[in-house]
Amino acid sequence: MSSGPSTEDIGEQLEKLKTDFEKENNDLSKLIEQTVQKLNSLTNEKLDIAITGPTGAGKSSLVNALRGKKDDEEGAAETGVMQTMERKQYPHPTFPKVTLWDLPGVGTYETQEYLQKVHFTEYDFFIIVASVRFRENEILLAQEIHKMNKKFYYVRTKLDVDIESERRQQNFSEEKTLEKIRKYCRDNLAEAGESHPRVFLVSSRYWRRYDFQLLLEVMGNELDELKRYALITALSNSSKGILKKKKAAMEALVRKVAHVSSIMGASPVPGLSLVCNIPYLEEEMRDFSTVFGLDEDSLHRLARQVGKTVPVLGSAIKKTRIASKIDSEFVKTLLSRMCTYEGRNRWETFLLHYLPGLCSLFGRVNSFAAISHMLQRFLDDAEEDAENVLAKAVGY
Repeated sequence: MSSGPSTEDIGEQLEKLKTDFEKENNDLSKLIEQTVQKLNSLTNEKLDIAITGPTGAGKSSLVNALRGKKDDEEGAAETGVMQTMERKQYPHPTFPKVTLWDLPGVGTYETQEYLQKVHFTEYDFFIIVASVRFRENEILLAQEIHKMNKKFYYVRTKLDVDIESERRQQNFSEEKTLEKIRKYCRDNLAEAGESHPRVFLVSSRYWRRYDFQLLLEVMGNELDELKRYALITALSNSSKGILKKKKAAMEALVRKVAHVSSIMGASPVPGLSLVCNIPYLEEEMRDFSTVFGLDEDSLHRLARQVGKTVPVLGSAIKKTRIASKIDSEFVKTLLSRMCTYEGRNRWETFLLHYLPGLCSLFGRVNSFAAISHMLQRFLDDAEEDAENVLAKAVGY
C-alpha cells in the first residue's frame, strides 16, 4: 500500500511548479500591464463638450441640466440674459474629466474671431442651441464643425415655455405642437442649406420630457470607445435606458478588473479557496456604484432636483450599498456567495504555508471566475437599485 509521495518527489514537483510559475508570471505581468493601461485609458479619458448658440437661448441652463444641477444651485452655470464674452468651463461634479464649456453667444464676434476666441478646435463635440429658430450664425458655425469632421447636435430649448403657451389654445395637442416646432426648425435649417437636419427638442427644466433622453443616447452612440465611456458614466441617471447603457459600459470592464484583482497584489482570502486583491476590488466597486449614482454626492444632487430627501432616495438601495459603505467585509461576503468552501486538502495547505506564491497557480482560474461572476452580480444588483432610486425620485 503506497504511503504517498516521498519528500524527494515533492521537492522535484515543487521545483517544476516554481519554474512554471515564474515563466507564467513573466507572461502575466505583460498581460496585467496592458490591462491596467486599458483601464486607466478608459477611466482617465477627457471629454470636452461645447455648448454654443445665441445669447438668451438657454445654453447655461442646458449646461446645468447635463451636470445634474439646478440653475440656482451653488456651482451652477450662471443663467439670465446677460451676454457672456468669455467661455466658461464647468467640470462634471462627480466625473471631472468630463467638462462642459459654456461659450459666448454666437454673433458676439465675427465668425473667424469667434472661432479663435473660444478655442474652437479643442472640443470633442458641440451642442448648438436655439430657443426659437436657428439662424445664419448657427449654420455658419455648423459648417465650420463639418470641416473638422466632428459631431454636433441642433437642440431647440425651452420647450416647456412653448407647451404652456400653446396649452391655452382650443383643441390643444402636445404631440401636434411638438411636431409643428420640429418642422419649423427643420425647415429653417433646410432653407439655410442644411441637408437632413436633425433637431432635438428639450427642456432643461424637465429632463425626462421631450427629446432630452434621446439626445443623451444619440451622443453616447456616436463617440469612439474611450469618449463614449467617459460620457455614459457621467450622464445623470434620468432613464432606464441610460442605466442600461451604463451597465453595458461597465460590463466591458468586468473581465479586466477580475484579471487584475486575481493576479496583481493578490493574496489568499481567509476562509475561501481564492487569491484576490480585496482593496483593489473595493475601489473598483465603489467606482461602479458612483457611476450608477449610488453615492452620497449623487443622491444629494438628485434630492435637490426632485425635492425629496436623501434618506427617502437612499431607502431604495436594498441589494448593494452606498459607495462609501463598500468595504472589505462587504466584498468578502459577496465573494463567499460565489464559491463553496470545503476545506483545503493537505497539498494546498502545504503550499499555502511554505510557498504562498505558488497557491495562485492553483487558484487563479477559480479566482478569476469567482470574481467575474461576483462583479456581474454586483452590476445587476446596482442597476436594480439605481432603477429603484429613479422610481423614488420621479414617483412611479
